[in-house]
Amino acid sequence: MAGENIVRDAVDPVLNTVGTTVVSSLKNPILITELGFGLLVLVLVISVHGWFMGAVSKFFAVRFARFNQGTAQWRVSFLVSITIALLASVHLMETMIWAIPIWWFGLISDFREAFSFVMESYTTLGGAKVGLPSAWTLLGPMIAISGLFTFSWTGSVMVYVMTETGRRHSQVAKTDKTGDALDQTES
Repeated sequence: MAGENIVRDAVDPVLNTVGTTVVSSLKNPILITELGFGLLVLVLVISVHGWFMGAVSKFFAVRFARFNQGTAQWRVSFLVSITIALLASVHLMETMIWAIPIWWFGLISDFREAFSFVMESYTTLGGAKVGLPSAWTLLGPMIAISGLFTFSWTGSVMVYVMTETGRRHSQVAKTDKTGDALDQTES
């Protein structure tokens, strides 16, 4: 029992100092803390985005490869719509990756406001009614950088999807002129 008291008496002041230091660092961070936090989340968001872009591209490619020239157009349109919905969902998830630590660490106390701030920064819309504390203002531009990177990457996936769809339209149009595809069954 006496040993426990000795340990507690030695450890409690250190733990209290750590807690105070962490809270103080979050309220008034030095530049490296702010940049480090922002860079950590930015790299996480872009890494997650890369993984999901690969998964969504594969999802589209595998299903699109099953279509033939006789496949109904509504099925192609439906696949493109699902792909677009997946791409949009990825961006919503990525904004959550930013919003959760901003809210969790109390930089913006209300989760809805934190999410709104992140969405406005991520889309580079700006003009947020809610902002970060003055010591954390570099996070807004870092969120915007992640949005610029990820939206451009998503754009490249959309170019791929639309190129493949356009190529299919072209092939179907050529086949319709010659009548070669009229006997193919719908898959």
